[in-house]
Amino acid sequence: MAAELTAHELIAQHRPTLDQALEAIRTRAYWSPHPEHPKAYGENGSLDAAAGKAAFDALLGSRLDLGQPGTDDWVGGEVSPYGIELGITYPHADLDVLLPDMRAGQRAWRDAGAEVRALVCVEILKRIGDRTHEFAHAVMHTSGQAFMMAFQAGGPHAQDRGLEAVAYAYVEQVRTPDSAEWAKPQGKRPPLAMNKQFTPVPRGIALVIGCNTFPTWNGYPGLFASLATGNAVLVKPHPRAVLPLALTVRIAREVLGEAGFDPNLVALAAERPGEGIAKTLATRPEIRIIDYTGSTQFGDWLEANARQAQVYTEKAGVNTVIVESTDDYRGMLANLAFSLSLYSGQMCTTPQNLLIPRDGIRTDEGPRSFDDVVADLARAVDGLLGDDARANGLLGALVNPDVKARLDAAAGLGEVALASRRINNPEYPDAVVRTPVIVKLDGAKPDDEAAYTSECFGPVSFAVAVDSAAHAVDLLRRTVREKGAMTVGAYTADEEVERAVEEVCLEEAAQLSLNLTGGVYVNQTAAFSDFHGSGGNPAANAALCDGAFVANRFRIVEVRRDA
Repeated sequence: MAAELTAHELIAQHRPTLDQALEAIRTRAYWSPHPEHPKAYGENGSLDAAAGKAAFDALLGSRLDLGQPGTDDWVGGEVSPYGIELGITYPHADLDVLLPDMRAGQRAWRDAGAEVRALVCVEILKRIGDRTHEFAHAVMHTSGQAFMMAFQAGGPHAQDRGLEAVAYAYVEQVRTPDSAEWAKPQGKRPPLAMNKQFTPVPRGIALVIGCNTFPTWNGYPGLFASLATGNAVLVKPHPRAVLPLALTVRIAREVLGEAGFDPNLVALAAERPGEGIAKTLATRPEIRIIDYTGSTQFGDWLEANARQAQVYTEKAGVNTVIVESTDDYRGMLANLAFSLSLYSGQMCTTPQNLLIPRDGIRTDEGPRSFDDVVADLARAVDGLLGDDARANGLLGALVNPDVKARLDAAAGLGEVALASRRINNPEYPDAVVRTPVIVKLDGAKPDDEAAYTSECFGPVSFAVAVDSAAHAVDLLRRTVREKGAMTVGAYTADEEVERAVEEVCLEEAAQLSLNLTGGVYVNQTAAFSDFHGSGGNPAANAALCDGAFVANRFRIVEVRRDA
């Protein structure tokens, strides 16, 4: 890449990609410019598997100097869920120095216009994509995801979500023309004539508060939505998952500088152990936008206390699947087993509650009692994870001790239908790898209700016996309304039950997947087509990604003159 990037070069290189992204969000059809397969990398400047691993290894024990102002210390302390101490240190910022310097570059960035901003963002994403193998190791060793999941979800899927946000940001900004010639007839008198200019202007500095489990996938939508709409972006990573976002910031700063903009438009805010700077940052007057993924408790605090900012939160919910009947019993079991196992259930979209009629269900293999269904699902999970190598590739490692504590405690909540077991990882013997637990509960018992209506993040699922399909639908409605849900699933061959579940999800604003029995799972969403969250129930106040996610990150300022 040349030392300087001109607007002409950016348009020539990246306008076709932007146009394809715009078409994809219009049609909602499948599209991605980022290859999912590791073997697709290694040409045209991208790192292959060996080079990506070498680049990651070279970072271990190093100081990641971003060249940003106001650095008053070097901080670190990340330990991989696989047992490796990363030993990387990052700049700690004096906010009173850093934040004014971040604001200084916004004028030129604003004046560049929506197209140039979008194409600079596409260039940043391209360079991140070229280093997908390096990012995969960074995500794996901060989140505990297995390598292939870290490669795909932390790489191309995260990059897709970032590009999707850029496309939505561009659409919303160009909805209003740059200028207009306005003339109002006045009868016999000359018309009133004016020249009007309309400029999208940023709100200010945006704060991205990163999460431990999906630092890039959850971090990129807010980062790129804010940057593409003219805002400077301060990235505050989770203290256990700094590296993927620090690498992102470094690349963004490089591209901004080469394109003639102030690199300080993007900066990192790493913290000392136990410092807890998120609350301090979130309430500073310079911070005008906040993107957050994490616990409901802190998300609620942000919404209540960061009054000077536009706050976008993805918090937590109680995801539910109704199992009423099916025309493909084996496909249903296989699909659910994979959904419960992927990344040890450490996804905000993983099903927690399986609502099953206590009198059993109808299937293509004949009737199955409640106990039959739960036992068959347990066997499906056991079969999926019976080989330790395959299990390690699906489960990854538990991201922190809190997840293990919840898993251990779940066995005391009811009858255990599937006990969790330890999986040894020969490559990483210190990794904490556990299979899911399934616990039977009764939907009619108040004591059990307290368990299944609370989120239990991790590889824990509850098979809840309900009185009927109607009882399941009512319980679904109440759970989504009171606790929220990122996903809802249902298996039914009954059109009336299907309509009832769909109506609940429409009324309570929950994303629904029906009768999934193939290679698409309830806890996966595709950029440019699927909405992640709805913004309409307590699990999240925003969706990734729609017009509402980007439109309030900027305002239109009008300047008018007599013609």
